This record gives sequence, structure tokens and C-alpha cells, in this order.
Amino acid sequence: MNTTNTTALLEEPRPWSRTEKSLLVAVLSVEMVLGILGNSLVLIVKIVCKYNFQCIYWLPLVSLTLSDLSCSVLIISSSLLATLTGGQRSPWCEVVSLFKFTFMTSSIGSIAILCVQRFMGIRSTGSCWSVVMVLACFTSWLFGVVFGIVPVIYGWIKYDSAEMVCAVFWESVYSDMLVYILCAFSVCVFLPFLLMLICSLLSAAGYGGKGNNRDDLSSVAPLLVVFYLLCYTPFAVSELILLGRLDMSPSPEWLRTVSSVLAYMDCGLNPILYCINQDFRQALLALLWTSRKLSLSEPELTRITKLDM
Repeated sequence: MNTTNTTALLEEPRPWSRTEKSLLVAVLSVEMVLGILGNSLVLIVKIVCKYNFQCIYWLPLVSLTLSDLSCSVLIISSSLLATLTGGQRSPWCEVVSLFKFTFMTSSIGSIAILCVQRFMGIRSTGSCWSVVMVLACFTSWLFGVVFGIVPVIYGWIKYDSAEMVCAVFWESVYSDMLVYILCAFSVCVFLPFLLMLICSLLSAAGYGGKGNNRDDLSSVAPLLVVFYLLCYTPFAVSELILLGRLDMSPSPEWLRTVSSVLAYMDCGLNPILYCINQDFRQALLALLWTSRKLSLSEPELTRITKLDM
């Protein structure tokens, strides 16, 4: 398939059947609601009930939660709307593509920083290393913006009905695509992946600092790593297939759809994983039910009776 045929394929995608469209709308709706409600509750608990549970490494967890919440509000809702209306138009198309890459990069960067902090025992506040962690979190967001804006500048963005969102496609030479994907994956994906893998294995083996406290919210870090890798594996496979095709034709439609659905699912799964921590779960339940119990148990003045002496 040459470049012309690839362009034609993207301009005339296979339309969704009614059953497929209904299923995708239902799945995206559930993922959006879980992502928005779950991550919003996580932020509220971390702010309001921060003294009710231990969270020494709160900085990367807050960064991850903000990334998941933003993805649920902007990206998943845009995909849902695009599925219902049949596409996205410029300039919103380019904005969604930029933010999608930004949130994906900040997510894996935040998890990698969390793993490094737990392994080295670096608190998010109270030491000079905490400044380094702040800069690291900011850098993960910055790299996402930088590598996300390059395709926008060069006009590589097109709506892909299979991904249900605007994505990157190449119509220029193969070397441009090769250089971009290798650079983006090396800096934004491969390096954080190595940090996650090495620090997680060393922490599991009992090495490192005082970061393996089971009572701390960061104890869910291994599960965050596992589910992130599971949810983003189809995306990585899709990009590897693209690298192997010299005609720059995209990966199969079903794989691109699965990659988007699973990536969105990760945003809603993370709040559920936080609730595995008992103290955090109790703080969440206290936030939801304590005020209601107080309002029901407090006596209410209904009548005043005057007594004659």
C-alpha cells in the first residue's frame, strides 16, 4: 500500500455498525463517569482527609490523579462525542491529540517517579530531594507537551474513527516517522518504563530505603505499574506494527480501538486501586457517610413549651 492509498483509507474509514457504536458509547460512558467521579473523590480525600491516612509520597500520586482526571474530562468525553457525531474538527482535533499525548506521558512519568521515591525513601516534602521530585513531575508533563505539539506543527493529525479520537498519521517519508516515534518512545515511555521496572523489582526484593511501608498509600504502586502496563500494551504494539510497515500504513482497526478503550480504562482503575489501602478506604467512607450520620443523629428542636411556676 502506498502513501496515496493510506490517505484514502484514512479519509474513508469503515463505518461502525449500530451494535458496535452502541457498545462503544456504553463503554466510553462508563469509563468517563468512573474516571471523573473516582479521581475527583481521590483529590478531595487527599485534601480534606489527608491526616486520616499516611501518604508520604503524595506528589506523584497527585500528579497521576490530575492526569487521569484531565484525561477523563477532556479526552474520553471528546471520544464519546466523536463516536456519536462521527468525527472531530479542527482546531479541537489538534488540541485533543496534544493533550492525549501529554496525559499519557505524565501518567507513566508520575508512576515512575513514585517507584523511584519508594525505592530511595524520598519524601515529597521536607528535603532537598523533594525539589528534584517536583521538577521531575513537571518535566514529565513538559515532555508530553513538547512531543505532543510536534505532530500538530507538522500537520500529522487526523481523525481516526478506530481510535475514536484524533491521532498521528504520516504522509511524508518513513524516516520522519521513524525518528519521531523512536525519540518519543525513548524519552517518554522507555526511560520511565525502565525506572518503574528496576525500582519495583528492587523494592520487591527488599532493597532500597524506607519506602515499603504497607500502611502508606504508596503501597499500591506495584498494582499501578501492573495495570498501567496491561492497559497500554496494545498502544505500544500498535506503534511497533507501524514502525515495521515501510508504507506507513496504520495498524489494524480493531487493535487501535482496543488500545484506546484500555488506555481510557486505566484512568478509572487507578482510584479503585487506591481503595485497596485500608486507611485510604476508611477515609473515603468517612468522607461520604460521616456528615450524613451526624445530621441524622443530632437532636432537632421542634417545639418550646412554657411551664407555669
